Amino acid sequence: MDSGTGTGWLGRWGRRLKAAFRLGISPNHSNHRLLSRAHIKLDKIARRMDGIARHLEISGAPVTQVDKGTQILLSNSYRELSRNGISLPFHEVEFRNYSQAGEDGILHYLFSLVGTTDRRSVEICAGTGIQCNSANLIIHHGWHSLLVDGNEANVRTGRNFFLKHPDTQLRIPKFVQRWVDRESVNSMLSEQGFTGEIDLLCLDLDGVDYWIWEALTAVSPRVVVVEVNTTQVGAAVTVPYDPEFSATWIPLTDSAPDEADPELTGPSSFFERYTVYHGASLPAFVKLARTKGYRLIGANSIGFNAFFMRDDVGADEFPEVSAQSCAMRQEPERLAQAVAKLSQYPWQEI
Repeated sequence: MDSGTGTGWLGRWGRRLKAAFRLGISPNHSNHRLLSRAHIKLDKIARRMDGIARHLEISGAPVTQVDKGTQILLSNSYRELSRNGISLPFHEVEFRNYSQAGEDGILHYLFSLVGTTDRRSVEICAGTGIQCNSANLIIHHGWHSLLVDGNEANVRTGRNFFLKHPDTQLRIPKFVQRWVDRESVNSMLSEQGFTGEIDLLCLDLDGVDYWIWEALTAVSPRVVVVEVNTTQVGAAVTVPYDPEFSATWIPLTDSAPDEADPELTGPSSFFERYTVYHGASLPAFVKLARTKGYRLIGANSIGFNAFFMRDDVGADEFPEVSAQSCAMRQEPERLAQAVAKLSQYPWQEI
């Protein structure tokens, strides 16, 4: 599957990781020999990535994934770095095989350091499953996952994809067509055999995500990924609960063209002109997480997916961070327009 980036990305990513590593090394470090060995391993990974990138450029082949072998090498290096007190920022470990942005790389980094239990994940509103946070874990690492989506065509496409994929033909994930609400989410998980501790929960409903996580008791995920409303930066708010809620795209100015206007040539143009009424702010999720025994540990570089970890997991490797440190960088004028537009819609303060 296309990673959505240029052919030089693999090599650039390896060199950035090496650079981040060098920043953590002091010439007088007492464990200099161990760090040097880790550096050599990381250098091999970077050369491997460079080689793949050069091969792609020569052959004209489409960009490939960060393959399983490279991910195993990365895991080994991440653990060695961690043993020597070196942590990497999330933006340096991002990669995208099947996730929308860099979530595949972040999740690989997290579970490389905190390990797994039974490698189970639940993803609610997984779309087709071809682009979701669980797919890389399912395909490359043998995870058993429950993917849920309300759209029949999405579920049919996803089942067909995993049934035909050579690495999942004999262990396709459970893919369930279901509209999820707070009243039914726990019974649905129990019916599918997903209860107790799991490694990962992902929520991407574009709507009442806050209320679903609040109601969820059937599973106790070690890591939770939620999509946040990036416009409501300072307020702890969510959309009011409504099982029929649907996200609303709002033009930022009265003169904004319709979504179908040919002048809108791509996603960036669209997002510059529109904001969306949906979900909950990151401060609201942080408050909810604390009541459920979780802490915020970071976000993807774009800022719309936040990562939480259960308090009894990985506290030394992944301490709590502030919501402000995870906020998306936005052009002030556009942000002010979006806040003004969204203030005309109902919000519930947390």
